[in-house]
Parts: sequence; structure tokens; C-alpha cells
Amino acid sequence: MNKPQTNNPLHGLTLETIVNNLATHYGWEELGKKIDIRCFNSDPSVKSSLKFLRKTPWARKKVEDLYIATQDSVWKKYDK
Repeated sequence: MNKPQTNNPLHGLTLETIVNNLATHYGWEELGKKIDIRCFNSDPSVKSSLKFLRKTPWARKKVEDLYIATQDSVWKKYDK
């Protein structure tokens, strides 16, 4: 498995992949607690989340930042 690019950890990832990975890792309920937006808390789905996140830059940034932080913690486990 290749480490992500240092200068762009989201290189090659689609927003759909990011949302799917976060939903799988945390579950919708926990994801809604970490990022309090309606598309994660009220009848969550990947489709509704993508629609909202593509139109809302501040929310997309929060999702991308959480994904990067999650990946950083996963890499630290393997670097030991």
C-alpha cells in the first residue's frame, strides 16, 4: 500500500470515496456527532451527503479534514 502524497493527501480520492470510508469507519451516528450537519444526522445517505457537500465548501472542508485526521491516525498505528 502506498502512502498518500505528502503535499496532497486527498490526491486521487473522490468525495464519494471519502464519505463512504468515513461512514464505514465511524458509522452515520458518530459521523453526525463529529460533524454536525443535517445530511449526516437526518436520514443520512451517501447520495444526500454528496449533494450537500458539493454545494457547501465549508462542510466539504470539514469532511476532508476529518478524513485526513482519520488517515493520519491509521498510518501512525502502522508506522510503529
